[in-house]
Amino acid sequence: MKLRTLSPKNIQKKRVLLRVDYNVPLVGTGAKRRVADATRLEHSRETLEFLIKYHAKVLLVTHVGRPKDAYDRNLSCDVIAKQLSKLIKHPVVFCPYLEFEKITAFVSEQADDAVILLENIRFFPGEKKNDPELAKAFAQLADVYVDEAFSTAHRKHMSIVGLPKYLPAYAGFGFAKEVDTLYRLLTKPKRPFVVIVGGAKISDKVEAVAHLARIANVVLVGGGVANNFLAADGYDIANSYLQDCPIDIAKENSNFVHFAGKLISKTKNERIIKDGYIPLPKILYPTDVLAAKNPQSKQSCLVELYGQNGSCKQQSELMYLDIGPKTIRLFQEIILSAGTVFWNGPMGVYEEPAFATGTQEIARAVAKSSAQTIIGGGDTIGAITQFGMQNRYDYISAAGGAALEFLAGEMLPGIEPLIKTPTKTRKATS
Repeated sequence: MKLRTLSPKNIQKKRVLLRVDYNVPLVGTGAKRRVADATRLEHSRETLEFLIKYHAKVLLVTHVGRPKDAYDRNLSCDVIAKQLSKLIKHPVVFCPYLEFEKITAFVSEQADDAVILLENIRFFPGEKKNDPELAKAFAQLADVYVDEAFSTAHRKHMSIVGLPKYLPAYAGFGFAKEVDTLYRLLTKPKRPFVVIVGGAKISDKVEAVAHLARIANVVLVGGGVANNFLAADGYDIANSYLQDCPIDIAKENSNFVHFAGKLISKTKNERIIKDGYIPLPKILYPTDVLAAKNPQSKQSCLVELYGQNGSCKQQSELMYLDIGPKTIRLFQEIILSAGTVFWNGPMGVYEEPAFATGTQEIARAVAKSSAQTIIGGGDTIGAITQFGMQNRYDYISAAGGAALEFLAGEMLPGIEPLIKTPTKTRKATS
């Protein structure tokens, strides 16, 4: 999959509308607000510095939070401009206006190589509706459109799919790298290809897990997601968490346990060979778990799902909160023999020290592996950051839902206009 990417001739001394994802957490209210975590600002840094180097006039467009199509002081981008300026060591001018006459005049008054952050794009009612008139108005401000917000590429919003209809469109460096990394994962993984899936929720991973299960050599399942597979395979999961189904799925008399059961059935004839002679199922879920009455409990016990050697009593009251030592060893051995590893979702409630061991040991195994290692998902990133291991992997994707939809085999709305070669590129007319 090849995208149109940046070169000096495309952007030098031109007005560039750069779509970024600066949806950063803000703390405080009003004038006392500040950026709590500037990590997302880093993602666009390479592209932004490239545009500055070639004297482009940069108009940054982002969303922040979920305003109701109107101005919300607490979701304004003004504090982001200050933080970004410190990060790139270059002045960033904030445009506070929402009326296009004022926006146009403000942009025109700035220097030809200025960096301008426009106000929260979701303050404009036409953003989420993909209003073509709004797209034309924004297109009048620029000569070129660049998308550096892969994490929003699954949205059919004006700033993602509307603007490229009226401006020459290119992928930013980070956007292009994300697409290339995930595309190669789907089409040319070095084998054995090991997928690790965890976390509490399964709903946003269903399609990606189904698609990856067809490609991977083995799928290792932990966390709350594993409860669905254990239940589907007939194991008692006691009082463990199972995510409720959306109404549309529930109406079809289906649920996520049924999904897990279907996936187990589809792959039942597929095997991986461990140590050269031990056949194992393609989808592996825990053989033992750590359990307690709740995640904050000071007392835990071991449940042996395939035997009677566990230490738990009154098991019906317990929640499964981490994978056990036998599961850890099995998963580690498989990971260390991998050629490619993709990991999305922790193995347990890693925020609590008593139930962090499984996630930490899997993180160590992935880091130690000689495989290409790709990490995805906010909770997984939070876990490896907590363990101080965030610099030990080949690629970390913070794209969330967009990455999962891509890994489900979907063509994302925000990617499509960056692939197609338009028969005719024109500027918007008023």
